[in-house]
Order: sequence, then structure tokens, then C-alpha cells
Amino acid sequence: MSILLTDLTSIPPVQAADPAAALPQSSSGRSSRRPGWWNWLDRRLQRIALREIADDPHLLKDLGMTRDQVLREAAKPFWR
Repeated sequence: MSILLTDLTSIPPVQAADPAAALPQSSSGRSSRRPGWWNWLDRRLQRIALREIADDPHLLKDLGMTRDQVLREAAKPFWR
């Protein structure tokens, strides 16, 4: 059995019908019209990643956050 996987980087970006019209933006690059549970999953995964980098001063400096700020954000429930 084989599975066909699509390389998402080879798919051209969506163009607006009117070049002056702004396209919806999202931090993950995904459509903003997806179900709320996708957003919740994204938040959960982002907060897990934040927790993992809380002890790396170089990454914290790149983010412009302190360790306490990162841990406080990581401790929030996924629905907030």
C-alpha cells in the first residue's frame, strides 16, 4: 500500500481577485476559516513548544520575552 503525499511548498499561494484587497493572514499560514478546534490544537502545540524553550536564554531573547512570561503563557488553557 502506498500513500501519496503532497509537498505543500509546491502549491502556489492564493491570489486575491483584487490586487488591492488584503488576503486573510494567520500566524500558522493556514486559512482563518477553519473550525475552532484547529485553533485550539494550534494553541496547545504552541504552548507546549513555549514550555520546551523556557530554559534557553537565547531563544527567549529572540522572542523578546522573559522566562516568567513564557511560562505564564504556556500555562494558559488551550481555549484562552
